Amino acid sequence: MEPAQTLVSAAAAQEGVQLRWQQRNWSCDRYVAQGAMMPEDALEDLEAFDAIFLGAVGRPDVPDHISLWGMLIPIRRRFHQYVNLRPVRSFAGIASPLRPEVLGTFDVLVVRENVEGEYSEVGGRVYSGRPEELAIQESVFTRAGVERVVRAGFDAAAGRRGVLTSATKSNGLVHSMPFWDEIVAEVAEEHPGVEVASMHIDALAAACVSRPSTLDVIVGSNLFGDIMSDLTAAVAGSLGIAPSANLSLGGDGPSMFEPVHGSAPDIAGKGVANPIGQVWSGALMLRDLGLERAHDTLLSAIEQLLSSTDVRTADLGGSASTEEVASTLESLLAPAGTSRS
Repeated sequence: MEPAQTLVSAAAAQEGVQLRWQQRNWSCDRYVAQGAMMPEDALEDLEAFDAIFLGAVGRPDVPDHISLWGMLIPIRRRFHQYVNLRPVRSFAGIASPLRPEVLGTFDVLVVRENVEGEYSEVGGRVYSGRPEELAIQESVFTRAGVERVVRAGFDAAAGRRGVLTSATKSNGLVHSMPFWDEIVAEVAEEHPGVEVASMHIDALAAACVSRPSTLDVIVGSNLFGDIMSDLTAAVAGSLGIAPSANLSLGGDGPSMFEPVHGSAPDIAGKGVANPIGQVWSGALMLRDLGLERAHDTLLSAIEQLLSSTDVRTADLGGSASTEEVASTLESLLAPAGTSRS
């Protein structure tokens, strides 16, 4: 987080903007010490900020549903961050697990519904600990929720290659997914310039591996979008470089920016984590704040690092530390539209 903040601030400073940071140590460590991921007034506290820059959260002795529902999901829902953008692309210098001729030019944007769908609190467990123990988890799909994220997907596709793939599973999920498909078809009529296809999530996952360069924008429900963003990042070469933006498009509060990867407790505190996912998330934050050139500057530095140096963390096959990668990125920072000799 600290190297990423330094780089994001440096890119903003090149555009004459000084970022002001305030740190909140809300985490699994806080949960272990105090019984809650964040204080009771945390969401009110966050309302005053222009953006939220979140680091990876997780700890082996804290169940994942505790850390997720104790901080991340309440923030997303309080500020109506209903669109989760997850860009993934191939970079020169990163080897994909796929053959180069299969990978092609891989540049995908996953547009994920972020506040409802399969990630709901509706349900429960009964008869705990007995042989007849029962767990029920309900999905929640509203017309407003589906329509707004599908529109965001079409808008994104219109600004890219004009190809949108909707992730569905209407042959098995007989209520939610036909409802999703119907809304996709309705919104598609308003975007005749966008080529649209609906694919069952299993077939889409296979296509991501067998013909990834055919994909452009993928729009999916909360669960399907989550799965596809991890798969696309792995196809591109590493989950360690993947960023995300939780966007509050309705003006209900700050948007939040975080890497897709988890906390990797096996390497926590060793100074060897890949900072690129956090840095790229910071670039997305700068763009959301209106600093497009600063975004381009950071992304260009990442491109140069991967294409023209051998500085790599272990997930990319190297042995560099987090700080070594960050300092190399800082040396490569140049205003967008310029080059560094």
